[in-house]
Amino acid sequence: MSLHRGTDRAAKVPEEERAELRRLSLNPFFGEADPVGEMTSAPPTHRLPDGPIPPDSAFQLVHDELMLDGNSRLNLATFVTTWMEPQATVLMAECRDKNMIDKDEYPRTAELERRCVAMLAALWNAPDPSTAVGCSTTGSSEACMLAGMALKRRWATRNSARYPASARPNLVMGVNVQVCWEKFCAFWEVEARQVPMDGDRFHLDPRAAAELCDENTIGVVAVLGSTFDGSYEPVAELCAALDALQERTGLDVPVHVDGASGAMIAPFLDEDLVWDFRLPRVSSINTSGHKYGLVYPGVGWALWRSPAELPEELVFRVNYLGGDMPTFALNFSRPGAQVVAQYYTFLRLGREGYRAVQQTARDIARRLADRIAALGDFRLLTRGDELPVFAFTTAPGVTNFDVFDVSRRLREQGWLVPAYTFPANRQDLSVLRIVCRNGFSADLAALLIADLERVLPELRGQERPMDRDKSAATAFHH
Repeated sequence: MSLHRGTDRAAKVPEEERAELRRLSLNPFFGEADPVGEMTSAPPTHRLPDGPIPPDSAFQLVHDELMLDGNSRLNLATFVTTWMEPQATVLMAECRDKNMIDKDEYPRTAELERRCVAMLAALWNAPDPSTAVGCSTTGSSEACMLAGMALKRRWATRNSARYPASARPNLVMGVNVQVCWEKFCAFWEVEARQVPMDGDRFHLDPRAAAELCDENTIGVVAVLGSTFDGSYEPVAELCAALDALQERTGLDVPVHVDGASGAMIAPFLDEDLVWDFRLPRVSSINTSGHKYGLVYPGVGWALWRSPAELPEELVFRVNYLGGDMPTFALNFSRPGAQVVAQYYTFLRLGREGYRAVQQTARDIARRLADRIAALGDFRLLTRGDELPVFAFTTAPGVTNFDVFDVSRRLREQGWLVPAYTFPANRQDLSVLRIVCRNGFSADLAALLIADLERVLPELRGQERPMDRDKSAATAFHH
């Protein structure tokens, strides 16, 4: 959640001028009956109005301001679902007033959540899907927090006789992890041990990760689908390295798979890839239902191999509205609409439907990557053959413009294509990244290429890249 200051940006404008601006901000036609008889000025925007206004007026004021937001369908930065079927939208509207936490009051919504967990447990090859435990969350960030809490509590329980409560545990991960893992370490006082990038390796190295582990390591995070470039981390190789570590030292380090995106891609398109509960060292997995789970935000899922991986003391049993309700969550009240939409999508598509949707996204990504490479101005880092996501930078010898110039010019055409610099040890590398997801059709991809071809002659004609504020690089943590 972003932090916002409550200061009125127009506070320095004289009150008389502000009053005139509010008067001119209101279209006389907003009046429901008499255009000049109901409202004479728009309400203030940074404090509560003194009184109510007609609903149509409030709607129009908010609606008009939101037109200045980017078009979500053209946002190639976000992994988040931006299109669903009308039937799903209707179901969500019908369930938006249901509080997901009130399982006793809304037992059928709770049952749909339970079914989703069972479906994911089977999809991720849990040893016994009927005993795997899991829950819905507001997204992968909350799911990662819950998984991290379980890892830390299991470590603390195992080491309670050896270490005081003040002992500082650590969590091993690649420097490419999503920012939620850094938040987890900061919030729960865990040392983040990060494996840096090296050369053309842009994610976790299994051997380097194992070398960072010690008796205070609560676990290792493997990312199935890095947000930096769309690549899968080698989960099986990581588990093998940790198996070898245990043979040498006796250290038994569990693995959590952050499958925010890839856990809803690999089961359908990469069935032979072993990354999930088939690996005994994988204790928990999370995913974002609102990414390649194909549901509007926000819904995520966290699953554990068995009840043994989720400490019972973290699960609260609340007598709420007359029922005994086990809960494991950072949030309490939230709408049930997204969980219902997830179940609808599982039911609607099935395995073959998901395979078709995800294969289309991957095919579009690969074709688009090939067409961008063929322009000659860019060098591909990835090709969209794991996540339907690829990253690219300017080709060697291109000195007239940089990736930030390309991002800026595409934004003028309505496209949101993020440009950003890689972390340690590749801060020298700045890239563009394109996320292909359901709703980004081959036609839209062709329009993107056409717009890119349209701006390239002007970019090639520049003497040098435009000056820019390096701290203002486009955000990409979605």
